[in-house]
Amino acid sequence: MEKISIITVCRNSETTIRETLESVASQSYKNIEHIVVDGGSVDGTLTVLREWKKYSVRLVSEPDEGIYDAMNKGIGMATGDIIGIINSDDIYSDAGVLEKVISVMQDNAVDACYADLIYVDKNKSDRIIRYWKSCAFEKGLFADGWMPPHPTFFTRRSVYDKYGLFDLKYSLAADFELMARLMEKYKIKSVYIPEIFIKMRYGGVSNRSMLNIVKQNIQIYQACRENNLPVSLSKFLLNKLLSRTRQYYSKPEI
Repeated sequence: MEKISIITVCRNSETTIRETLESVASQSYKNIEHIVVDGGSVDGTLTVLREWKKYSVRLVSEPDEGIYDAMNKGIGMATGDIIGIINSDDIYSDAGVLEKVISVMQDNAVDACYADLIYVDKNKSDRIIRYWKSCAFEKGLFADGWMPPHPTFFTRRSVYDKYGLFDLKYSLAADFELMARLMEKYKIKSVYIPEIFIKMRYGGVSNRSMLNIVKQNIQIYQACRENNLPVSLSKFLLNKLLSRTRQYYSKPEI
């Protein structure tokens, strides 16, 4: 029975971390290791974590160099066969998400899987703002501005051991660079699961301001070039714009 390591990074997440903890604890698949990497919270986050009694959480709280450095720490601590990451203001869409991951990853030829994500109002998790519907991977998609929703991405620990962790020079796009490196450059075998795995509260770091959106897209473009993906800047930007527009107007069947 394979173990799944779930990593949550947080800082000053007092208002949302409990719901994330509950979401992981409520999963029907129980061979889970939940690692929480806190960046030195000064609100009530650590109190919530230390008082959490439903199941054991491995907790480390110390300064870090940002969200991707904290994720790298969590991956380094992980003892599970499969690793997934859920943010401190995200929740799983239902209690069967990890069962679905395991059912796909039972095939030893599969290195990773991913699914769909919905952005929800930060105060009303039943109000959908954007629907990030993914698709099966094909070579060249990353150069067109595509990527799987990172919180839905699960991969084997052996993949990280072999091909490396998040590159910290991409402060706003290390998730894109990592998945592009794994899927495009090293051609790991991935499976798309056409279901919603994650409810993400709208308003993360990368989309918090127009400046961050611009910086993130520049870093994505640079990541493509670094991984030798033939990218056309005009096509890349057009595809990103069209994809983002569709996410606001398409609605999931739930």
